[in-house]
Amino acid sequence: MTQEKGSIKDNKCSFSFTNLNQGKYAVRYYHDENLNSKMETNLVGKPTEGYGFSNNVIGKFGPPPYEKWLFEITEDKKIVLRPTY
Repeated sequence: MTQEKGSIKDNKCSFSFTNLNQGKYAVRYYHDENLNSKMETNLVGKPTEGYGFSNNVIGKFGPPPYEKWLFEITEDKKIVLRPTY
């Protein structure tokens, strides 16, 4: 598992990962708006900061199944992630 931090500008943040082996990968992320290094949630556990998963999948009652986050890397690839706010 790798953790990265980046700057948000216009509700976008970009990362580049190089030298990845071919295989299946998944991304989970959140926008730490108050910079306290944790995901904020409301009383029932729903995130109050932007968050998302690779393939832009959305869960119904909690995170989506991990298998839906997976994507294949066979060559250099750009993915676009759209957080839920």
